[in-house]
Amino acid sequence: MNAEFITSAADTGGFPETSLPEIAFIGRSNVGKSSMINALLGRKKLVKVGNTPGKTRLINFFNIEDKYIFVDLPGYGYAKTSKVERKKWGRLIESYLKTRSQLKACVLIIDIRRIPSDDDFLMIEWLSENEIPIILTATKTDKVSRNELEKHVSKIAEALSVTADAVLPFSATRKDGVETVWTNITYVLRGEKEKEL
Repeated sequence: MNAEFITSAADTGGFPETSLPEIAFIGRSNVGKSSMINALLGRKKLVKVGNTPGKTRLINFFNIEDKYIFVDLPGYGYAKTSKVERKKWGRLIESYLKTRSQLKACVLIIDIRRIPSDDDFLMIEWLSENEIPIILTATKTDKVSRNELEKHVSKIAEALSVTADAVLPFSATRKDGVETVWTNITYVLRGEKEKEL
């Protein structure tokens, strides 16, 4: 798949001028956003993966086959970052989500080993209120046994009051869920949605 980095933006003035539809990836710090994008694109290093939580501090844009844009948003909820820095990222994320008319959906990423945090609930609520479609994924499924997978998905679904089918299990390491997430992205880009939250 042909994919290339376009730019990193620290403010709205840095957003690329394009009318291509955009899919944004969002979640807590260190949840695996960059790894998911690399896995979806079949690339190893297109998106830099940080070992340090809170490393993605800018909004990164990637052109996918001149058909659409993937957008890697800074992670939220990283406690070791200063309040000033977190506020700055929060404003940057919000300004992106509010101003990009070409945004078609957010892939919201939750670590399968954790119950959704208050920040996750706030993000889901905000996206829903602003009528931005959500593709809900649970990453790092390689960190739990196959027997435990269904139990973890059910816990996340129950916490969010959605059906277990709405939570898409994903592993960047094993490439589990790549096809399912792509199917949902394709539906959204066509103006449809396979699974409703």
